[in-house]
Amino acid sequence: MRVAVTGSSGLIGTALVASLRADGHQPVRMLRDNNRNDGSTLHWDPARGELDPKGLEGIDAVVHLAGAGVLDKRWTDARKKELVDSRVVSTTLLADTLASMGSPPPVLLSGSAIGFYGDRGNQALTEASDPGTDFLAGLCKAWEGATQPAKTAGIRVAHLRSGLVQSAEGGMLGKTLPLYKLGIGGRLGPGTQWWSWISIADEIGAIRFLLEADVTGPVNLTAPEPVTNLDYTRTLGAVLGRPTLIPTPMLGPKLLLGSEAAQTIVDSQRVLPRVLEDAGYQFAYPTLEPALRALLG
Repeated sequence: MRVAVTGSSGLIGTALVASLRADGHQPVRMLRDNNRNDGSTLHWDPARGELDPKGLEGIDAVVHLAGAGVLDKRWTDARKKELVDSRVVSTTLLADTLASMGSPPPVLLSGSAIGFYGDRGNQALTEASDPGTDFLAGLCKAWEGATQPAKTAGIRVAHLRSGLVQSAEGGMLGKTLPLYKLGIGGRLGPGTQWWSWISIADEIGAIRFLLEADVTGPVNLTAPEPVTNLDYTRTLGAVLGRPTLIPTPMLGPKLLLGSEAAQTIVDSQRVLPRVLEDAGYQFAYPTLEPALRALLG
C-alpha cells in the first residue's frame, strides 16, 4: 500500500511510518518544509492552502495525524486558536482536496481524541456517547466535522479518537518517566479520575487494522481496560520498582499551562473501544502492567 501520512514527525506518525516501511508498504510523508514531491514525500502547507492533488494520485489511503500539541504550551487565546487551526484548517484543506479528485484515495483515517467526551466521571463511554461541552470537546467536534467533504465524495472516513498513548519515547509517559524513576512520581489530583490509555503498539496496530477494515465514523483508540489515575500511578511505580506515595501538586501544571489546560489532566474519561473490538481487532496489550513492562523493558 501507498499511504500518505500527515504529522509524520510526531510520536504516532514516526512509529506508523516505521511500521509501514518494515512491512514493505510505501509511506508518503506529507511535509510543510519540502518541495520535492519525490514519491516518498509530498509538500503541503495548510496555513497557505497549498496541496497539489496530483501528489495524492495513486495513494491507497491517507492517515491524517497533524496538529499542534495540546499540552505543549500555556493556553492563551492565541494558543487555543493555533490548536483549533492546526487541526480544522488542515483537515478542511485535505478533505476538500480529496473531494476534488477524480479518483481520490478510498480511505481517510483522520485524527481525533477522547477529549471529544469531556469530563464524564465514572460513566462508561463508547463511540455512541454524546460530546462534552468544554474547549477540547468543541475542538474535537469541529476537527471531525471538517472531514465532511471527503465523506460526501464517497471516501471511507474513520475518526481516530486516541486515548493516552503510552510510549517511553514521548507523550504523557515519556514526559513523566524521569520523575517516576527518581521516586517522586505520584497521583495527580484526587487520583479517582479515569485514564483511558493505549500502548503505542496497539495505537499503530489499530491504525494499520483500520486501513483495511470496513469501518467508518468514530473509533475509540483505547485499551479495553481503562484505569484510574491512582491505579496507573501504582502500576507504573511497581513496574519501575519505585515508590509513588507523594501526590504530584497541581500547582505546577496550573502555573505552566493555566487552570483550563491543567484541568484536562484531572478530567475523568472512562472510554471503551467498542467499535474496534466489534470489528475484530485483537489488542496486544489489553491491560496496563504488561504494556508498561513491554515498553520499559
